[in-house]
Order: sequence, then structure tokens, then C-alpha cells
Amino acid sequence: MKKTFLVILLCAATVVGAWAQEQKNAASGSKNHNLEVAKNLDIFNALYKNLDLMYVDTLDANKVLKTGIDAMLQSLDPYTEFYPEEKQKELKQMLTGKYAGIGALVRYHQKRKQVVIEEPYEGMPSSEVGLKKGDVILQIDDTVMTDKSVSYVSSHLRGEPGTTFKLKILRPSTGKKMEFKITRRSIKMPEITYYGMRANKIGYISLSTFTGEPSKAMRRAFLDLKKQGAEKLVLDLRGNGGGSLAECVEILNMWIPKGVKIVETKGKMKRAGAEYRTRLEPIDTVMPLVVLVNGETASASEITSGALQDLKRGVIIGTRTYGKGLVQVPNVDLPYNANLKLTTSRYYLPSGRGIKMKEGITPDVEVKPDTLANITLYLDRLDSTEVMLDYVVDYIAKHPTIVPASVFHLTDADYQDFKQRVIKAGFTYDQVSKKQFEELIKTAKFEGYYDDAKEEFEALKKKIDHHDLSRDLDAHREEIQQMIEQDIVSAYYFQAGQMQVGLRTDKALREAERILTTDGEYEKLLGHAQKVASEQSVDKNDPMSVK
Repeated sequence: MKKTFLVILLCAATVVGAWAQEQKNAASGSKNHNLEVAKNLDIFNALYKNLDLMYVDTLDANKVLKTGIDAMLQSLDPYTEFYPEEKQKELKQMLTGKYAGIGALVRYHQKRKQVVIEEPYEGMPSSEVGLKKGDVILQIDDTVMTDKSVSYVSSHLRGEPGTTFKLKILRPSTGKKMEFKITRRSIKMPEITYYGMRANKIGYISLSTFTGEPSKAMRRAFLDLKKQGAEKLVLDLRGNGGGSLAECVEILNMWIPKGVKIVETKGKMKRAGAEYRTRLEPIDTVMPLVVLVNGETASASEITSGALQDLKRGVIIGTRTYGKGLVQVPNVDLPYNANLKLTTSRYYLPSGRGIKMKEGITPDVEVKPDTLANITLYLDRLDSTEVMLDYVVDYIAKHPTIVPASVFHLTDADYQDFKQRVIKAGFTYDQVSKKQFEELIKTAKFEGYYDDAKEEFEALKKKIDHHDLSRDLDAHREEIQQMIEQDIVSAYYFQAGQMQVGLRTDKALREAERILTTDGEYEKLLGHAQKVASEQSVDKNDPMSVK
């Protein structure tokens, strides 16, 4: 007994001694850390004072120190950001998704060298007063805008809600100058871009953001689809950059039972850690659900898709998501009305896995989007040509109304008209084959076999240099025509109509519909979803991984 007691006593002494040493080391480490902080702040302060005193040019304190702050934050992560007083409106807009203005997208018209209306938004002051795509912005109140940049014009279109201004425009299709009296108001883009019924009793919802109160819009849309007869659902989160974690949980609660853990956060500070569970009775826990994702699906969108995957409540289709598993406190107050958006913790899904940068959520079924032809990309580039914009503006002027977006198509005659406009405009674009051929010649000359095959190279060069624009417009008609149709439809049916046109040839949506209508396919993939989640559940190298 004495020996046993002595052993226990010795073990206890060893443990206490070890604990005491750890505390001593921790205190020492903390003391050393504080000393390092104080030392480096003194050095930084002295450095700037000497620069300000002796540098050959006078320093702009705001610019130089802001550069230093930005560089310091960029060394941490992409989401910790400093907002000085003059950028508080920008921060507020980012957090709420709201701004005050007319609700329209503007762009620079290269040929005119002027800013024009690209797209008035539905239900906003711009569309309500009658602004149209292509309208040239001439003047805002007494300020002439014909020689101004997009950012300058945009800043003048925005202002305090309720303020009124006069806007003068030129409508190219008629050649008339027009004046509108517009009252600015808070602009909030719709959380749901479009929702509707597909074939085979499949409902579709495109959720664009988790900022604001999207859970209310989602609930209304989902209930409406169920009323219309939806028995399966496709939730489109492609391009959704995230937003509120609370809204994410509320949306998931529509399909997941009450009391289920959705996500956990862990950080250095205890208060940065939290566990989020569903708190209400769900609407539907059995309806088959497919989620569409891509490389721009981030943050709350990744939690949504990842939680559904972990809980075997949905199948994920598309490409790997962005990989943003960090949580920010958006409004840490700083002196002089400045703010800091600060990363404080990490997200962990129900299985315990984190969402790592460049890893993201792996879809259960990978579906890559079609690659657009080079000519299509150049026709769509806002900074390269206005031939498409001008064609669309003229088409809209000639057609006061069009058929519903879901069935609208250009005729053969319409496309031929567009084709001739492109050719007459002298439109050019870089050919990939020509660039690669030039690289091949360089390589051949470097390796010394160009002269032996000079005739063959020159013959091939003649063929590549013969730029057959008409042939390329015919060869890629399908994708070019759809792009034009989306542009035209948006002028009549706004973003919802534009999306309906794009969904016609959407590979990921077609795959989702195939899975939802093929016996046993959805159930089989749910098992795969569980396997993916378990394989990625714990990162042994992550000190904060949820075990």
C-alpha cells in the first residue's frame, strides 16, 4: 500500500510539475510575444517618422500607411480587410446587399466613348421611368457626363434614398434626346434570380446570395413550387458567394429536422466558437434534392451544399466549390470611424470536415460547363466590341414585345442579319490556333528543324492566316445565338428571363434532371455523398479540427 501510494504521489508530483512548467512556458511565451509586439511597433513608428522627416518627397500619410495596413492584412488571409472612414458605405453595401441609386447596370461604349445603360433592373427606378438598354447618359442634373468614366457616372447615379435628380439621355434607336426625373431609393437585388417548374414535376430555384433575408424568399418559392406540384427540387447555388450563416441555417431547416447540427465554428477566442442547429420543424424532409455548385459557390453556399451532403439529404452536382471556410466579424470598430472585417474562426460541417481554400466541397457528380469558342468570348467582351450591343438595341427598338422567354428564339433571318453586321463592322479576334502556331515556329527554330520543314510551315501559315469570319460565325452559331437571345430577353423579362434562356442548354441541370427521373440513381448517389463526406471529415493536420 505504501509503495502504491508512493507511486501515485510521485505520478501526481510529476503531473503537477509538468503542468506548472507548461504554465511557466505559456507565461514566458506570452511575455515574449508581448515584447516582440511592442518592439516591432516601436520600430514601425520610428521608421515612419524618419521617412516623413527625411524622405526626398512629401509623404501622403493616408496612402502610405493604408498600403502598410493592407500589406499586413494580406499576409493573413484574403478576407480580413480594413475599411477607413471614406469606405464605410462600401462596407455597408457589402453587408446588407443594398445601395441607393436607380437600379441599373452601366457600361462604357468604346465606339461612342460614352457611358450607356447596359441593363435596367426589374422593379427599380431605372425600369419604372422607362430607361432602356443602350441609352447614352448625357447629363446628370447640371453635370455633363459625355466625357466621363463608368465609375464617375455610377457614383453620380447613386446617392441618398429619396433624393431626386434629372437624367438626360440619347436613345440611339430613335436619335432623340430625352429627360427623366428619377428619385433614388434603396436598391436590393433579388435573392432568388428565378424559380419555376421543369418537366417531370421538378422544381427549380436559383438562389444568388445569402445576404439580406433570403430564407423568407426561399420559403415562399419552395411552398409555391410544392403547390404547383413539385415532387423533386433542384437548388442552384452556382455563383452564390455566400452571406449570413444564420440565413443558411434557416434555409437548410426547410429540409432538415429540428435540432440537427448544421455547422460549428471554432477560433482562438472562446466566444468565436458556436454550434448552429436547426430550430424549427421542417417543410419537407423526403423530397429528393439536387444542388448545383461551381467554383464561385462560396462560404454559406458551401455550408449549405456540404451539410446536405454530410446529412445524406441532397446530391451535389457541378464542379468543386471555392473553398472559403473562414468566418469574419464584419464590424470591429477602430478609431476615426474606421472598421475592420476580421477573420475570427473556421467553419466545420456536421461530419467534422472543414472547408479549405482550393479544396472546397467535392461534388458527387462532376459536370464541367461547355467551353465557349474564342469568337464567342470576344463577341461577349464588353471592352472589345459593341456590335452585339448595337444589334440588340436595334432589335429591341423594332420589337415592342416578344414571346415568353422560355420559347423565344431568333429566326434564321435574324441571325443572318447579325452575321452581316459583324462582318461589316470589321470585327476581329485572336485565333488560338494562330497563337499556338507562332509558338510552334519559335520552338522549331530553336530546335533547328524549321528550315527542313519551311515549305510545310508556310503552307500551314497561309491556311491559318486566312481568317474566315463567316465560317466561324456559322460553325459556332448555337452558342453565339443563345448569347444574343439572353441579351435580348433580359430587356423584356430581366434577369429571370435571361436565366430561362441559359437553362435550355445547361449541362449540369440536364444531369440533375436525369438523376431525379432515373429509378434508383438518386438513392445510389446519396450513398456516395456519405462516402465523400466521411473521407473528408477530419484533417489530422488541423489543430482545430472537430474530433
